[in-house]
Amino acid sequence: MGKGPHPLRRSTDHPPEAAGRTASVVVPVRPGDRDAGWLLDQIPAAVREVVLVGSASGATEIDTGAETRATVHGAVTVRRLGPWNCEAGDIPHAGLLAATGEHIVLMGADGTMSPKEIPHYLHYLDSGYDFVKGSRFIAGGDFADYPLLRRLGHSALLRVARQLYGQHLTDLWYGFCAFRRGFVDLLELREGGVELGPELVTHALHYGLRIAEVPSLELPRHHGPSHARTVHDGARILGRLLDERPHNALHRLAPTPRPGKHAEQARGA
Repeated sequence: MGKGPHPLRRSTDHPPEAAGRTASVVVPVRPGDRDAGWLLDQIPAAVREVVLVGSASGATEIDTGAETRATVHGAVTVRRLGPWNCEAGDIPHAGLLAATGEHIVLMGADGTMSPKEIPHYLHYLDSGYDFVKGSRFIAGGDFADYPLLRRLGHSALLRVARQLYGQHLTDLWYGFCAFRRGFVDLLELREGGVELGPELVTHALHYGLRIAEVPSLELPRHHGPSHARTVHDGARILGRLLDERPHNALHRLAPTPRPGKHAEQARGA
């Protein structure tokens, strides 16, 4: 085969240079989460910066005047931002803006997501994809605890997303994802957003980003309560999918007309 341009890269993309690429990990820390030291001990060598947003101390009010505090943990720079309003479900957009790496990885601090999987996400970004998300429902992925009601709701939302956007994703709800820093503004999150993953995925679909899914193993929660609200979150995700659907989605929603009797007889003739 000839060495033509990479099929997943635009003409404006720079060739990947994994050795010189910088990656930041943004980690929202909710009250009840334990100290992030365990996570920092497992950060792979490809990551040079970790941005921790929030506090495990129980504070929930947004501190708009909080200054960034930077420390060094081995070869990783750790930056800490002030607390955020996690009870309202706000995703800390400030953490994404504060990240300086060319690639940004977003993951939780409750122990269900493993930092050891980060190189798989970065590999797909280097291969030309714009947005890489974890999936618990493809080969190699799995989950420790996923209630039946949540599974049914997720299945229904997947069908809606496929009809509206023409994408065959397998996991909308999971919040482990990575993307190029240049797309932070496109993925802007709004106040009162849902959990980490769904709103980011919806924006990525809306703007037509090149999305890849990688298998991810959701581990048992190590600490802190679950913040999932199945019905409430599902309704918000459905509303966002409908609000941001592409204009050309209507033909996919319309039922395909079945051929009449005479047409079937003509084909059989």
